[in-house]
Amino acid sequence: MRGAKGGKLQAQGREARPAAPGQGYFTAGLAALFLCLTALLVFLPLVLPPLPPPPLLLLLLLPVGLMAVLLTLALVTSDGRRGATGAIASSCLY
Repeated sequence: MRGAKGGKLQAQGREARPAAPGQGYFTAGLAALFLCLTALLVFLPLVLPPLPPPPLLLLLLLPVGLMAVLLTLALVTSDGRRGATGAIASSCLY
């Protein structure tokens, strides 16, 4: 790579070293962790009690409806007066 004046730019930071032949992304400890997580995912559903049935759809839609109402209240201005141009008047000016 060359600079604006034609000179070579110096490399910033450390130079990349090649990885050792036995070293990669996955170490032995990381592989053991993955094996333990896999064993937990396989055996825990067999040991734990079954989950209860899901609630009614109406109860699942209740938080979504509340969030929609709160979002509407947050975005609608509290000052209902309109200026001469029809634009909503800003409440911070009064």
